Amino acid sequence: MRIAGSGSVAWPSEALGRDEFVELVRREGARLHRDLPWRYIDDPYAVLVSEVMLQQTQVARVEKHWTRFLSLFPTIDSLAAAGTADVLAQWQGLGYNRRALALKRAAETCSAERGGLLPDTAEELETLPGIGPATAAGVMAFAYNRPSVYIETNVRTVFLHELFPDRDKVSDRELAPLVASTCPEDDARAWYYALLDYGAHLKTLVANPSRRSAHYARQSAFEGSRRQKRAELVRVVLAGHRRRRAGRAPGRLRARRRARRRGCGHVRVHCGRPRVRRLLPPRGRRVLRLTGPAAAGGCILCPPPVPVRAWDGMRSNPFLAGRRFRALWTQNGTHGNPDGGIRLRELAE
Repeated sequence: MRIAGSGSVAWPSEALGRDEFVELVRREGARLHRDLPWRYIDDPYAVLVSEVMLQQTQVARVEKHWTRFLSLFPTIDSLAAAGTADVLAQWQGLGYNRRALALKRAAETCSAERGGLLPDTAEELETLPGIGPATAAGVMAFAYNRPSVYIETNVRTVFLHELFPDRDKVSDRELAPLVASTCPEDDARAWYYALLDYGAHLKTLVANPSRRSAHYARQSAFEGSRRQKRAELVRVVLAGHRRRRAGRAPGRLRARRRARRRGCGHVRVHCGRPRVRRLLPPRGRRVLRLTGPAAAGGCILCPPPVPVRAWDGMRSNPFLAGRRFRALWTQNGTHGNPDGGIRLRELAE
């Protein structure tokens, strides 16, 4: 399969020859090879997720999210069926939430119209929401190992540094024939891995060569920007959604999950009124006690030693859901509690 524009190309006369350039990239790529989890896989969906995450996001950050995201949404159909809030919650930390929304819309389109499969051509991929030429070319090269014209910041860095060392405002239109002419037909995947690794290394040695691209745009500071305000707004909205959803979850299951997450392994939870434990702990020990109308006579819910975050675990108790309490930590008979421990007073509505 030949790439359009990969025939006779006017190679820069003052730069390395084509064969020398290819040899240099392969040698440096082998020396600087990075073993990343989304490499050498044949799942187009998993490759697409990595390509979308890597847009304007550092590799180290994507490594923390890619595996977890796929464990929760392992297929196109599962991502299409997921709630928007759930997808955005897993995207937090990657930035640019619109990428997650576009990825979900693309999954919904493929689930509804293509039986849960991604297209296998770059032209069809570009018809999906949020997928441009670079992302489509990346899926072609990395998932299908087909030759493509894949131009992103690290690839652009290598070509600008080696072939246009003294020029500014070099456009991708000028780079595209060179990229196409160097991409092999039999192993495009390994070729672009070498370009990416070499380009990432060059950025640590010299001033970012991508600044000499005609398409370079300096990103504004995050602190105080609209991006920061939007990110904070999304965080607050998602936090409210999680609280509302937790309130609708089955009481017993929700309480047990919350207790395990908070480290409150001793909290006893029942779907209804808490059972009264007859055996009280020794005087002066820290315990968890309820007082007030909701306490059913001062029911002891947690034996000593009281977990540090026991109060957080108590919030998941279905009997206390929707009620407002004030927590008082006491020990050795202080604050009017002769038994010591945590006392919860129900507040008036």
